[in-house]
Amino acid sequence: MFEFIGSLFGYVLWAVYQIVHNYAFAILIFTIITKLLLFPSSVKQQKTMAKNSRLQAKQKELREKYGNNREKIQEETQKLYAQEGVKPYGGCLSTIIPMILMIGVYYAVAYPLTNTLHIDKAAIDSAKEALIAIPGVNIVPSATYGSEIDIMRYFDVESVRNCFADSSISISHISGFCDSFKFMGFNLMEIPKNHGFSLYLMIPVLSFVTSVGSQIFIQRLNNKGNPQPQQGCMKLMILLLPLFSAYISYTVPAAVGFYWICSTILGFVQSLVLHRYYGPGMMIAKGEAARVALLEKKEAGYRKIR
Repeated sequence: MFEFIGSLFGYVLWAVYQIVHNYAFAILIFTIITKLLLFPSSVKQQKTMAKNSRLQAKQKELREKYGNNREKIQEETQKLYAQEGVKPYGGCLSTIIPMILMIGVYYAVAYPLTNTLHIDKAAIDSAKEALIAIPGVNIVPSATYGSEIDIMRYFDVESVRNCFADSSISISHISGFCDSFKFMGFNLMEIPKNHGFSLYLMIPVLSFVTSVGSQIFIQRLNNKGNPQPQQGCMKLMILLLPLFSAYISYTVPAAVGFYWICSTILGFVQSLVLHRYYGPGMMIAKGEAARVALLEKKEAGYRKIR
């Protein structure tokens, strides 16, 4: 499934690259596109978080009323959720979706010749064999990200370049595509773990820090004035997903980590905007206004009957 998603993402990245001619900027634009596509889901998640925050006072009353009777508290809490139309774990899916997208981008970036350029497998396999014959180059001729990235690193070698002479993509286009991975002193084809203690470590570190920091800030913003402990999958994922993204960013081409950082920062900005219009305070005010309007409508109906 992920390889199929990676192939689809590869078409989008290639289309954007054809416009901007820089793979880093193509990833940034691609990230904006995915945020726009997922915006309705983000609005739904924000509304769910706001409703959950609004219900904390009622949940506190239930705990005070039933004391240590956990079964009764759980039963009444479920009734409260049903009455208010709230799904307590509704935000989990929209939290997992970005990770699925990142894995899709990983396949698009880690297999750039296959999924982004969509070059014939025969040409790629031939280039792998040519790489093995080069002294000092040690790769395994299997379907690993290292082999395709190494082909791009050594694309200037004549024996490797000639393998793509009959490809549907011209050699000049492939060469330009390889050069487009350079951004602000980084080569996004490089893998951070292969560079030891260097600036490339900034990519997995920023991937982790931006992810954890944005989650904590947004959750505190949503729970402002009504602090509450994290529950269920959200408590686990606040560290699990960032750690996983940092590990991926450390062990795969830097372009994947670059995508994750862009996605996290843009998601943080989006969350601030959503909180402005769908924050707990705003949702409470809207709910109260709707309740008052409904009461006035009922009262007006009673007057007409009389």
